[in-house]
Amino acid sequence: MEEEKKKNELERKDIEIIYSKAIKSGKRIYYLDVKKNQTEELFLAITESKKIVTGAAENMRVSYEKHKIFLYQEDFNRFVSGLKDVIGFIEHQRNKEASVSDNSAESSASTESKSKSFFDKFKF
Repeated sequence: MEEEKKKNELERKDIEIIYSKAIKSGKRIYYLDVKKNQTEELFLAITESKKIVTGAAENMRVSYEKHKIFLYQEDFNRFVSGLKDVIGFIEHQRNKEASVSDNSAESSASTESKSKSFFDKFKF
């Protein structure tokens, strides 16, 4: 009886995912899941899943460490704005460090092409 209840609960949680996108990056996978809350409002659940391997050969164990962030519609603009700002700062610092370490003309051309933000590809 208890197992059936847990199974139904898990199935219900799967149903509430409206849209999902997985982004693989090395040992990490980022899941962007659009879900509905109890009042039918959509929100974004961001999950980072990191593969953890312990032990060696026969004693090797694989587990996953997960972290979640829930982002609600009323916060989307502020979140995207803050994310753009932070990524822009990191890119600016990286470009500044690259130009200090290599002052050649080739480096200058490379720095100009890198100065575009990651988010320039997207329209928000």
